[in-house]
Amino acid sequence: MNGEYWQPEIETMPREELKKLQTEKLRRTIETALNSPFYGQRLGRLGITPDSIKTVGDIRKIPFTTKQDLRDNYPFGLVAGDMKDAVRIHSSSGTTGHPTVVVYSRHDIDSWANMIARNMYMVGCRDTDVFQNSSGYGMFTGGLGFQYGAEKLGATTVPAAAGNSKRQIMFIRDFGTTCLHAIPSYAVRLAEVFREEGLDPRETKLHTLFIGAEPHTDEQRRRIERMLGVKAYNSFGMTEMNGPGVAFECKRQDGMHLWEDNYIVEIVDPDTLEPVPDGEYGEMVLTTLDRTMMPILRYRTRDLTRIIPEQCPCGRTHRRIDRIKGRTDDMFIIKGVNVFPMQVEKILAQFPGLGSNYLITLDTVDDNDIMTVEVELDSMPTDVYPELQKMTKNIQRALKDEILLTPKVKLVGKGSIPTSDGKAVRVNDKREGRK
Repeated sequence: MNGEYWQPEIETMPREELKKLQTEKLRRTIETALNSPFYGQRLGRLGITPDSIKTVGDIRKIPFTTKQDLRDNYPFGLVAGDMKDAVRIHSSSGTTGHPTVVVYSRHDIDSWANMIARNMYMVGCRDTDVFQNSSGYGMFTGGLGFQYGAEKLGATTVPAAAGNSKRQIMFIRDFGTTCLHAIPSYAVRLAEVFREEGLDPRETKLHTLFIGAEPHTDEQRRRIERMLGVKAYNSFGMTEMNGPGVAFECKRQDGMHLWEDNYIVEIVDPDTLEPVPDGEYGEMVLTTLDRTMMPILRYRTRDLTRIIPEQCPCGRTHRRIDRIKGRTDDMFIIKGVNVFPMQVEKILAQFPGLGSNYLITLDTVDDNDIMTVEVELDSMPTDVYPELQKMTKNIQRALKDEILLTPKVKLVGKGSIPTSDGKAVRVNDKREGRK
């Protein structure tokens, strides 16, 4: 597997051949999906079968799938395979109902691992590299996804998991780590700890950084590169589509190649749901093409991006998507965790003495993203310090259990948070590049 490509016959496949491959895979995917309770009913009602698909464009005959569909059919309503063939279950972070669950067969895990190996190889990682993963392992997909991909590549893996920056740095130095996976805000924190310890990351063997899972600007990426002395590559993934690895930058760092042998990508107007021309921003819709256990058809990601029309000079024919510009819903991402304001509201409603008005502020302090929840008191006076302190700690603890990170909590007097005549503003995102 020398040269620039992990799988040259796929990565440089002519567009017409790639479309034929997608058509064949879409037909097989529909055949599989019909075995699930959800799609069996939905597609069956419309008379959609594999024979309904003559070209990739016929995908528009299929209705959209939403996150609510996955929640309503929790846990296994979209599973099309036999559960005895399931080898793993992942889920998204909690929401105001059931989490999003994805079930994987051995084939699905192998396909996913191969995709991540393809991504890593694309930016220069080889079986001679030492790969360190600072992402959390568990129900989140970032840890095990990259772990299996790095092993598929043949790299030496260091499953360091999240946090404990001094230990991360010790491993980087002692094990000769060359490639690192981290969310952008943690990469900045790691660079700070290097400096605090009087160490220069440029004196390590580290040369490549994989970043993703939370929004960041290109300016932030360049700053991380300067701080750590590496090349940092942006990635896109989501639990519903396997996890990380759906799309990835090549060495040109100009848009992320979305692997069209594994996914069909559509960009639609979020209001009309009609396709928009390449180059125009819209909501990304994805269809899995290589999952045997739980295929998902025309999934509305809520992510806003565009197809970059020009073919990449790197020679890969799979189209590129631009970095995610925003979302069509009210979800936000902080420290790699997806959070919905309704999750916060659900917790606050459990505490007597609190009013219904609250505000979530996201800011960057000393290069770290901070989440602050301000909530108005309803009946308790604001000058009873011991009671307020106890309530604040209890709210923090409950929020951490729900959203998996600890925000700052401020209890304020009634009427302190501005209100508007229209829809209540629940999130004030003051982070750089996300206004």
